[in-house]
Amino acid sequence: MSASLQVLEKRLNARNFDNTERYIGMAQSSVRRAASLTQRLLAFSRRQTLDPRPTDVNRLVGGIEEMVRRTVGPSVEVEVVGAGGLWLTQVDPSQLENAVLNLCINARDAMAPNGGRLTIETANKWLDDRAAAERELPPGQYISLCVTDTGVGMAPEVIARAFDPFFTTKPMGQGTGLGLSMVYGFVRQSGGQVRIYSEPGQGTTMCLYLPRYVGDAEQAGQEALPSFDHRGDGEVVLLIEDEATIRGLIAEELEDLGYNVISVGDGPAGLHVLQSDRRIDLLLTDVGLPGGLNGRQVADAGRVTRPDLKVLFITGYAENAAVGNGLLAFGMEVITKPFDVAALAAKVQEMIER
Repeated sequence: MSASLQVLEKRLNARNFDNTERYIGMAQSSVRRAASLTQRLLAFSRRQTLDPRPTDVNRLVGGIEEMVRRTVGPSVEVEVVGAGGLWLTQVDPSQLENAVLNLCINARDAMAPNGGRLTIETANKWLDDRAAAERELPPGQYISLCVTDTGVGMAPEVIARAFDPFFTTKPMGQGTGLGLSMVYGFVRQSGGQVRIYSEPGQGTTMCLYLPRYVGDAEQAGQEALPSFDHRGDGEVVLLIEDEATIRGLIAEELEDLGYNVISVGDGPAGLHVLQSDRRIDLLLTDVGLPGGLNGRQVADAGRVTRPDLKVLFITGYAENAAVGNGLLAFGMEVITKPFDVAALAAKVQEMIER
């Protein structure tokens, strides 16, 4: 990343614009790789920012079934067995989709090159004291999501290390050893557990156990919101960000889209604007802020006089607890660092239009 930008700077100073797109592309590729690695490590350490919601896992699996079939290829027969009356679970659906896809890709690789049979199965589980202790979980009601393959299986010593970061049985350059560790960290952070049932030559079953959710199912299985092609028409965004460079970049992007942006650098200044009579259509705030007030505190205080205020938090993993660990009030959403500026702008558009 640094080398690409250094070369680019040198060429621009020399007024040489040849291959500039190449060096920009190299730097962006490095950023994406670093972001992916960071996110996977945060998932393993259970420090990533999640957006849990009541989820119908049967519906979720059905939504990615065609993607799974395309990913594993024609040599693998895919069967989905969804339990009737499956309970809901409180989980981040996009992260669960990623986990299932990771397990299916691992299963495909375990059955290469001849293929085999891949089964995705869900079930309701009532774990008594003994069954819960075996899975290192509190007794209670859970749903299970199991991915079974007919591949080479795992030896006990491999099972013992399967969730270790950077441990992989794949050849050099064909695996990072982060897939299973990411799945494990995500499921544990969601209050569940992962178990491996396998023997060499007998295939493998990977089971995710997730706590049952009892409550309003209104949000369960909600379809993704449609993309918006909305340009601003004078709507006002209050931007609170303490890093001047980032604040300037975000403000410039939003102003190019037609929004009026009020930019401030700390929590007290942002709250002062919120407590004025100025029009505010969206609060866009970093969570970690100087001045004695974090972004969540500013948003909560602002909603005292503006109860319908829409809020989009910018958060890193370290501020996850401050923002509420995914337990956000209606009209509050989160975008996680590192983010693409265009993705941030699209999220702002979507929230204002909605």
